[in-house]
Amino acid sequence: MMKIEASWHAQLKEELALPYVQELKKFLAEEKAKGSVVYPPEPLVFQAFLQTPFDKVKVVIMGQDPYHGAGQAHGLSFSVPCGINSPPSLKNIFQELHTDLNVPAPATGCLEGWAQQGVLLLNATLTVRAGEPKSHYGKGWERFTDAVIAKLSEREDPLVFVLWGKSALEKVERILGQKKMPHAVLTAPHPSPYSVHTGFYGSRPFSKINDYLEKWGKGPIQWR
Repeated sequence: MMKIEASWHAQLKEELALPYVQELKKFLAEEKAKGSVVYPPEPLVFQAFLQTPFDKVKVVIMGQDPYHGAGQAHGLSFSVPCGINSPPSLKNIFQELHTDLNVPAPATGCLEGWAQQGVLLLNATLTVRAGEPKSHYGKGWERFTDAVIAKLSEREDPLVFVLWGKSALEKVERILGQKKMPHAVLTAPHPSPYSVHTGFYGSRPFSKINDYLEKWGKGPIQWR
Protein backbone atom coordinates (compact mmCIF):
# COMPACT_ATOMS: atom_id res chain seq x y z
CA MET A 1 0.00 0.00 0.00
CA MET A 2 2.87 2.42 0.72
CA LYS A 3 4.69 2.06 -2.62
CA ILE A 4 4.91 5.58 -4.02
CA GLU A 5 6.34 7.17 -7.19
CA ALA A 6 10.14 7.51 -7.10
CA SER A 7 10.53 11.30 -6.95
CA TRP A 8 7.99 11.49 -4.13
CA HIS A 9 9.63 8.59 -2.31
CA ALA A 10 12.91 10.48 -2.39
CA GLN A 11 11.20 13.47 -0.75
CA LEU A 12 9.17 11.48 1.78
CA LYS A 13 11.38 8.48 2.65
CA GLU A 14 12.00 9.76 6.20
CA GLU A 15 8.28 10.36 6.70
CA LEU A 16 7.42 6.88 5.39
CA ALA A 17 9.75 5.35 8.00
CA LEU A 18 7.91 6.95 10.95
CA PRO A 19 5.87 4.75 13.34
CA TYR A 20 2.52 6.34 12.47
CA VAL A 21 2.87 5.12 8.88
CA GLN A 22 3.20 1.54 10.15
CA GLU A 23 0.07 2.11 12.24
CA LEU A 24 -1.74 3.38 9.15
CA LYS A 25 -0.66 0.29 7.20
CA LYS A 26 -1.91 -1.89 10.06
CA PHE A 27 -5.27 -0.11 10.09
CA LEU A 28 -5.71 -0.58 6.33
CA ALA A 29 -4.75 -4.27 6.60
CA GLU A 30 -7.36 -4.70 9.34
CA GLU A 31 -10.00 -3.02 7.17
CA LYS A 32 -9.18 -5.47 4.39
CA ALA A 33 -9.15 -8.48 6.75
CA LYS A 34 -12.62 -7.74 8.12
CA GLY A 35 -14.04 -7.39 4.62
CA SER A 36 -14.59 -3.63 4.53
CA VAL A 37 -14.78 -2.19 1.02
CA VAL A 38 -12.22 0.62 0.79
CA TYR A 39 -11.97 3.23 -1.96
CA PRO A 40 -10.05 3.87 -4.11
CA PRO A 41 -8.85 0.36 -5.04
CA GLU A 42 -5.44 -0.32 -3.52
CA PRO A 43 -3.40 0.17 -6.75
CA LEU A 44 -4.88 3.68 -7.14
CA VAL A 45 -4.33 5.06 -3.62
CA PHE A 46 -1.18 6.95 -4.69
CA GLN A 47 -2.37 7.79 -8.19
CA ALA A 48 -2.01 11.57 -7.64
CA PHE A 49 1.72 11.13 -7.04
CA LEU A 50 2.16 8.80 -10.02
CA GLN A 51 0.42 11.21 -12.38
CA THR A 52 2.24 14.31 -11.03
CA PRO A 53 5.87 13.71 -9.94
CA PHE A 54 7.33 16.07 -7.34
CA ASP A 55 9.38 18.23 -9.70
CA LYS A 56 6.48 18.53 -12.18
CA VAL A 57 3.98 20.05 -9.71
CA LYS A 58 2.80 23.54 -10.73
CA VAL A 59 -0.56 23.63 -8.97
CA VAL A 60 -2.04 21.87 -5.93
CA ILE A 61 -5.83 21.45 -5.68
CA MET A 62 -6.75 20.19 -2.19
CA GLY A 63 -9.69 17.88 -1.64
CA GLN A 64 -11.02 16.30 1.56
CA ASP A 65 -11.44 12.54 1.33
CA PRO A 66 -12.08 10.26 -1.66
CA TYR A 67 -15.53 9.71 -3.10
CA HIS A 68 -17.21 6.93 -1.12
CA GLY A 69 -19.54 5.65 -3.86
CA ALA A 70 -18.83 2.58 -5.99
CA GLY A 71 -16.50 3.21 -8.93
CA GLN A 72 -15.99 6.93 -8.26
CA ALA A 73 -12.65 7.28 -6.44
CA HIS A 74 -9.45 6.73 -8.41
CA GLY A 75 -6.84 8.56 -6.39
CA LEU A 76 -7.24 12.13 -7.73
CA SER A 77 -9.19 14.76 -5.77
CA PHE A 78 -12.54 15.73 -7.37
CA SER A 79 -11.89 13.41 -10.37
CA VAL A 80 -13.84 10.29 -11.39
CA PRO A 81 -12.83 7.61 -13.92
CA CYS A 82 -14.03 7.80 -17.51
CA GLY A 83 -17.58 6.49 -17.83
CA ILE A 84 -18.63 7.54 -14.30
CA ASN A 85 -21.11 10.42 -13.95
CA SER A 86 -19.59 13.60 -12.54
CA PRO A 87 -20.64 14.19 -8.89
CA PRO A 88 -22.27 17.54 -8.04
CA SER A 89 -19.07 19.27 -6.85
CA LEU A 90 -17.26 18.35 -10.05
CA LYS A 91 -20.19 19.58 -12.16
CA ASN A 92 -19.94 22.89 -10.32
CA ILE A 93 -16.19 23.04 -10.99
CA PHE A 94 -16.88 22.54 -14.69
CA GLN A 95 -19.58 25.25 -14.57
CA GLU A 96 -17.05 27.71 -13.14
CA LEU A 97 -14.48 26.62 -15.74
CA HIS A 98 -17.02 27.44 -18.45
CA THR A 99 -17.78 30.84 -16.91
CA ASP A 100 -14.10 31.63 -16.38
CA LEU A 101 -12.54 30.48 -19.67
CA ASN A 102 -15.54 29.57 -21.85
CA VAL A 103 -14.45 25.93 -21.79
CA PRO A 104 -17.44 23.67 -22.51
CA ALA A 105 -18.30 21.00 -19.94
CA PRO A 106 -16.22 17.92 -20.79
CA ALA A 107 -17.75 14.58 -21.67
CA THR A 108 -15.84 12.92 -18.82
CA GLY A 109 -15.12 13.80 -15.21
CA CYS A 110 -11.66 12.22 -15.41
CA LEU A 111 -9.05 14.89 -14.56
CA GLU A 112 -5.95 12.88 -15.47
CA GLY A 113 -5.23 15.41 -18.24
CA TRP A 114 -4.86 18.12 -15.60
CA ALA A 115 -2.71 15.91 -13.38
CA GLN A 116 -0.35 15.08 -16.22
CA GLN A 117 0.24 18.81 -16.81
CA GLY A 118 1.35 19.41 -13.23
CA VAL A 119 -1.87 19.78 -11.23
CA LEU A 120 -1.49 17.70 -8.05
CA LEU A 121 -5.01 16.57 -7.18
CA LEU A 122 -4.46 15.75 -3.51
CA ASN A 123 -6.99 14.64 -0.91
CA ALA A 124 -6.35 15.18 2.81
CA THR A 125 -7.07 11.50 3.41
CA LEU A 126 -6.27 9.00 0.67
CA THR A 127 -8.73 6.21 1.51
CA VAL A 128 -12.32 5.89 2.73
CA ARG A 129 -14.71 3.08 3.67
CA ALA A 130 -17.52 2.55 1.14
CA GLY A 131 -20.55 4.66 1.95
CA GLU A 132 -18.93 6.25 5.01
CA PRO A 133 -17.45 9.71 4.35
CA LYS A 134 -14.52 10.67 6.61
CA SER A 135 -14.34 7.08 7.93
CA HIS A 136 -10.54 7.06 7.55
CA TYR A 137 -9.96 10.44 9.19
CA GLY A 138 -7.65 10.42 12.21
CA LYS A 139 -5.74 7.31 11.12
CA GLY A 140 -2.58 9.02 9.88
CA TRP A 141 -3.37 10.17 6.37
CA GLU A 142 -3.71 13.83 7.40
CA ARG A 143 -0.23 13.80 8.93
CA PHE A 144 1.15 12.22 5.76
CA THR A 145 -0.49 14.77 3.45
CA ASP A 146 0.68 17.57 5.76
CA ALA A 147 4.21 16.29 5.07
CA VAL A 148 3.49 16.36 1.31
CA ILE A 149 2.38 20.00 1.52
CA ALA A 150 5.36 20.90 3.70
CA LYS A 151 7.78 19.42 1.15
CA LEU A 152 6.12 21.37 -1.65
CA SER A 153 6.13 24.55 0.42
CA GLU A 154 9.92 24.26 0.82
CA ARG A 155 10.44 24.48 -2.93
CA GLU A 156 11.96 27.71 -4.19
CA ASP A 157 10.20 27.09 -7.50
CA PRO A 158 6.76 28.74 -6.97
CA LEU A 159 3.46 26.88 -6.99
CA VAL A 160 -0.22 27.82 -6.92
CA PHE A 161 -2.15 26.32 -3.99
CA VAL A 162 -5.90 26.17 -4.65
CA LEU A 163 -7.91 25.87 -1.43
CA TRP A 164 -11.65 25.31 -1.76
CA GLY A 165 -13.51 25.20 1.54
CA LYS A 166 -12.62 25.65 5.18
CA SER A 167 -10.81 22.35 5.76
CA ALA A 168 -8.45 22.82 2.80
CA LEU A 169 -7.77 26.41 3.82
CA GLU A 170 -6.97 25.53 7.43
CA LYS A 171 -4.79 22.56 6.52
CA VAL A 172 -2.60 24.33 3.98
CA GLU A 173 -2.44 27.82 5.47
CA ARG A 174 -1.25 26.38 8.79
CA ILE A 175 1.78 24.95 6.96
CA LEU A 176 2.38 27.78 4.51
CA GLY A 177 2.08 30.40 7.22
CA GLN A 178 5.22 29.22 8.99
CA LYS A 179 7.66 31.22 6.85
CA LYS A 180 7.90 33.52 3.85
CA MET A 181 7.42 31.60 0.61
CA PRO A 182 7.21 32.38 -3.10
CA HIS A 183 3.92 30.56 -3.65
CA ALA A 184 0.47 31.88 -4.58
CA VAL A 185 -2.65 30.84 -2.66
CA LEU A 186 -6.15 31.01 -4.16
CA THR A 187 -9.10 30.49 -1.81
CA ALA A 188 -12.84 30.12 -2.33
CA PRO A 189 -15.77 28.28 -0.76
CA HIS A 190 -16.06 24.57 -1.52
CA PRO A 191 -17.76 23.76 -4.86
CA SER A 192 -20.36 21.52 -3.20
CA PRO A 193 -24.04 22.39 -3.82
CA TYR A 194 -24.23 23.61 -0.20
CA SER A 195 -21.65 26.38 -0.62
CA VAL A 196 -21.12 26.94 -4.35
CA HIS A 197 -23.26 30.10 -4.37
CA THR A 198 -21.37 31.70 -1.46
CA GLY A 199 -18.37 32.69 -3.54
CA PHE A 200 -17.12 29.68 -5.49
CA TYR A 201 -19.04 30.78 -8.56
CA GLY A 202 -17.29 33.86 -9.88
CA SER A 203 -13.94 33.08 -8.20
CA ARG A 204 -12.31 32.46 -11.64
CA PRO A 205 -9.55 30.15 -10.33
CA PHE A 206 -8.52 28.73 -13.69
CA SER A 207 -7.59 32.02 -15.34
CA LYS A 208 -5.89 33.18 -12.12
CA ILE A 209 -3.77 30.00 -12.00
CA ASN A 210 -2.62 30.52 -15.57
CA ASP A 211 -1.89 34.21 -14.91
CA TYR A 212 0.49 33.18 -12.12
CA LEU A 213 2.13 30.44 -14.18
CA GLU A 214 2.71 32.79 -17.10
CA LYS A 215 4.08 35.49 -14.76
CA TRP A 216 6.58 32.91 -13.48
CA GLY A 217 7.57 31.86 -17.00
CA LYS A 218 5.80 28.49 -16.81
CA GLY A 219 3.46 27.05 -19.39
CA PRO A 220 -0.24 27.54 -18.62
CA ILE A 221 -2.52 24.58 -17.88
CA GLN A 222 -4.71 23.54 -20.82
CA TRP A 223 -7.97 23.12 -18.90
CA ARG A 224 -10.06 21.98 -21.85
